[in-house]
Amino acid sequence: MVRTSCTRNGPKLFTTLTNTEIMSYFNNETASKNISEGRWSGFVSKQWNIGNNPNGGYLVCIALGAITKLSTKHLDPLTVTAHFLRPGIPNAPCEILTENIRSGRTISTIRASLIQEDKPRVEILAGFGDLSSNNFESSSIKIPAPMIPSPKDCPQRSASEQGIILPLLKRLDVRISPREERKTDNQAQVSGWIRLLDGQNPSPLNTVLFADAFPPSIFGLLGNIGWVPTIELTVHIRRKPSPGWVLGQFNTFDLNNGRIIEDGLLWDSNGDLIAQSRQISLLLNP
Repeated sequence: MVRTSCTRNGPKLFTTLTNTEIMSYFNNETASKNISEGRWSGFVSKQWNIGNNPNGGYLVCIALGAITKLSTKHLDPLTVTAHFLRPGIPNAPCEILTENIRSGRTISTIRASLIQEDKPRVEILAGFGDLSSNNFESSSIKIPAPMIPSPKDCPQRSASEQGIILPLLKRLDVRISPREERKTDNQAQVSGWIRLLDGQNPSPLNTVLFADAFPPSIFGLLGNIGWVPTIELTVHIRRKPSPGWVLGQFNTFDLNNGRIIEDGLLWDSNGDLIAQSRQISLLLNP
């Protein structure tokens, strides 16, 4: 059983726990409350910051959380595209405006805007459906997971190596392949493992967060790079993830005029691909 209330520091989620449930920072800090039709109030926690700015994937998840409450017909995000208009404001309230553009038999298309201080911060267009169906599993084409050391043999993501404070490491456990934890001068790639520190299992919703929570892959070539703000992020969610660690691999194949195109893949603990992502970002400190 779950109920929400608003506090001085934003929406707070109270959870009556069962044997299989735990208190979740992610649920608490992406919670929203309905104000009126198509309008929701939320709160942007500072605990998910990259430097002084909220992580973009975290902001998207706040808006997606409101979207999931619009309809019980299609609950799983299948495709999410987010345009970041300006940085979010940490430790501050937000408003989410939602619009159900179309609800079809298999897909619902919904638009959302996350607003702070009367200015839109993120604009999102998302398609929701049902990831439970496995009718065509026998004919699927799969991308195999890369072979990297286990999480216990991978060092944690380093704020000092990237050259920026990382408050979100209070919420996320991010492990980087030993071959890629420092500048390598040979490829713009980062591979590793990720999970929520509070032990909550991965879901289609927090998979969107995971797609934007690894160090920028350009770090492998350039080293200390600071904050790399995202202009646009698209995530395609392919399957519901199995419990446990999520494995990610991200590559930059194109860097031009201070703009980066990064492609990402995420696999669950069974080695099944759960998401593909692409984003364009700005390199501020080459």
